[in-house]
Amino acid sequence: MRLYDTLTRSERTLAPIDGSTFRFYCCGPTVYGPAHIGNFRTFVLQDVFRRTLETGGTRTFHVRNITDVDDKTIRDSQKAGQSLADFTRGWTEKFHADCEALGCQPPHVEPGAIEHIPQQIAMITELVEKGHAYASDDGSVYFKIASFPGYGKLSRLDERELELGKTQNARANSDEYEKDSISDFVLWKSRRPEDGENFWESPWGQGRPGWHLECSAIFF
Repeated sequence: MRLYDTLTRSERTLAPIDGSTFRFYCCGPTVYGPAHIGNFRTFVLQDVFRRTLETGGTRTFHVRNITDVDDKTIRDSQKAGQSLADFTRGWTEKFHADCEALGCQPPHVEPGAIEHIPQQIAMITELVEKGHAYASDDGSVYFKIASFPGYGKLSRLDERELELGKTQNARANSDEYEKDSISDFVLWKSRRPEDGENFWESPWGQGRPGWHLECSAIFF
């Protein structure tokens, strides 16, 4: 199988790294409501991709995460008067039922963001130690885009375009904490009153992870 590689802008032949099992990771749903048709386009394509490999005789290992903590899941669970765990469990079950109705195979592993908070904290700690992230006065931690020259290669964005996009896309205060640069994004969010009891201990104080990091920290 050959697929288009966004980084090199060329086709590449796919092959298992270990010569045996083709392992792939896919970003899953944020479970705060029903997934829509645009979401399922992605999940159906993942399923077709996997089935094509398996039909050709390649063993696969498919990982798809569940985002069960972010601004939306916390906000809507609070509105519903439910614990975050109960709220996201209900929408996860709905997502699974919809996947089954579409004939999609379940992934081999489906980890959640909350169960990998220790790994996210460890990764943030390493980024801070290497100078790629920094903590603000309120205990939030941000990725320092200026420290990573390769940032934006996949989308071919330069710093001017990144800053313009951030300025034009006013996203309430979801990522608007105390940042050194408007392009920097939050990795760890300090605890706020509207979070309720949804917080965890960290080297930077009580808070919760930002959704930017979970897919990097979840690996099998």
